[in-house]
Amino acid sequence: MDNFVVSARKYRPQKFEDVVGQESITRTLENAIKNNHLAQAFLFCGPRGVGKTTCARILAKTINAESMGEDFKEDEDFSFNIFELDAASNNSVEDIRSLTEQVRFAPQVGSYKVYIIDEVHMLSQAAFNAFLKTLEEPPSYAIFILATTEKHKIIPTILSRCQIFDFKRIEVKDIVAHLRAIADEENVQIEDAALHIIAQKADGALRDALSIFDQVVSFSGNNITYQNVIENLNVLDYDYYFGITNAMFSGDYATALVTLNEVLYKGFDGHNFINGLASHFRDLLMCRNKATLGLLEVAEEIKEKYHQQAQTVSEEFLLTALQLCNDCDVNYRMAKNQRLLIEYTLIAISGITGNSLQKKNSNHEVTLPPSPAEASAKAGEPIEPSIKAGKPIEASAKTDDLAKGSRNAIDSYKPSIKDHKLSEPQKSSEPQINQPGQEQKQTSNLSAEAKADLKPQTSNLEPNSPSPKPTSLFGYKSKNSITSQLEENKVKTSQLIEGENEEEEETPKGPTEDFTLNDLKAAWEKYSAQMAENNDKGFFYSSFSNLEFELKNKTEVHFILQSATEEKEWKQRKPDALAFLRAEINNYALDFIWKVKKKDAKLKYYTNKDRFKRMAELNPQLIELKKRLNLELE
Repeated sequence: MDNFVVSARKYRPQKFEDVVGQESITRTLENAIKNNHLAQAFLFCGPRGVGKTTCARILAKTINAESMGEDFKEDEDFSFNIFELDAASNNSVEDIRSLTEQVRFAPQVGSYKVYIIDEVHMLSQAAFNAFLKTLEEPPSYAIFILATTEKHKIIPTILSRCQIFDFKRIEVKDIVAHLRAIADEENVQIEDAALHIIAQKADGALRDALSIFDQVVSFSGNNITYQNVIENLNVLDYDYYFGITNAMFSGDYATALVTLNEVLYKGFDGHNFINGLASHFRDLLMCRNKATLGLLEVAEEIKEKYHQQAQTVSEEFLLTALQLCNDCDVNYRMAKNQRLLIEYTLIAISGITGNSLQKKNSNHEVTLPPSPAEASAKAGEPIEPSIKAGKPIEASAKTDDLAKGSRNAIDSYKPSIKDHKLSEPQKSSEPQINQPGQEQKQTSNLSAEAKADLKPQTSNLEPNSPSPKPTSLFGYKSKNSITSQLEENKVKTSQLIEGENEEEEETPKGPTEDFTLNDLKAAWEKYSAQMAENNDKGFFYSSFSNLEFELKNKTEVHFILQSATEEKEWKQRKPDALAFLRAEINNYALDFIWKVKKKDAKLKYYTNKDRFKRMAELNPQLIELKKRLNLELE
């Protein structure tokens, strides 16, 4: 039985041309070798499995091959000139000192000695400092190549001495092309959709993609289908997301919940499901615009499904659904009932379409209130001609005369407004501007029909009905009413500034049963326990739990607060606490009465002289004693 060699080692690139997805870096290194512009220290950084160590080995081999010229042999590996150090296990100062000792000796074969230090960020601070001098001024034949996945952990003095190459994640299309070439080489039949799933699962790491490929080949043999891959890798099928999206867009949240139950029953994690659903909505958005269509990295048959569904769902639905999925993702780890959170999210997404239509109708479909004539017709009363809002007055034979009488026509028409509907017209309390007889004079030239239209509707007035505030025909307040409103606002503003119009909290209406102090204490402890259960253990919880209070006048809870900060917290939380306590003791007259404790005056620091002076006031003989003993106070 032959030893099996994994694809990541078997197909490791041996030349820069074989490196996948790093064309800019390989071209830069090739030109540097060709033009003899090699730096003495390189830093290769980037995510795992993208070719950092591979490129370091190719660079070490290539520069020695170029230096040997015609004497170079294809099977020459220059093992004596290439030194690899794993900094994860050799990270001490002694290891770096041993390396720097080797640098002093020139190479036996070739022109360069190359030192490849992998995972260099694992070196200790002392090791980095011991390496600085050698890295800055190495011998002409020594080249250092440092490789790391975490560049931010390397000290700046090391970074400043290196040429830095940032390796990028390999794109899905490049991984798919490379896997296709390997599959053809190994005589493995595999579907394109299956290759895309492997590439997406690898997350930009070609080494991971090759490992997954070997795993799938072991599972399925030489004939690999899309279904085999998603079954072996435990990946959710696209059909789940397409089906649940159609159900939620049509408002069928029941189907969405059943699909979720099926997904969880198969062992998939709920957090991964909601993230996958968010990615599905993102891909649908990409399909709606030609400019972003290239950002969709799926197989062609799957891309066609995305394109079809993107035409059926609205952009508003997708954006709102993305926001809801993002909120679910953020709150998932903190949720006590995580499944309920996902179910609530699916139900909320299912209600997007209905809420949007309802909102659209409320914004664009305006139902106009009935005119006085229409209201009279519904009530069975005869319809009298009147001016209708929004319709111009029909011109009579003499337009100039109509223009003269328009002011009086508007003043004479004063319908009342009640609850935003036109009700029966009533008499206005606003004094008429025109003098008696002026209206008759200005409307004398109008036709009979126009006069009928200008006639105020006063037939249905109730004798004791209150007069409404005067308004004009088109809904604008008259000058007098605007002035009065400004004066009223001015008065209110001044009262607020002076503190004379502070609104007091109204006591909610409800039962006022008698209770004892013990009943209140029990309710008080219950509310404190509820805050603790909800992890609401902040400043208010500490103050509320440890507060000493008294019950006065049967419904007043009196206590003292220690500071203005504590009072501010109580003002914010008072409505919630009162509502809970009132409901517990069934007395809605309960209220909090508190005072803020005044700070004591600062204590004066007394010196020895001050103390002696006070003691001498109490006992004058101390002064005589001081003189006799010749004492001095320090």
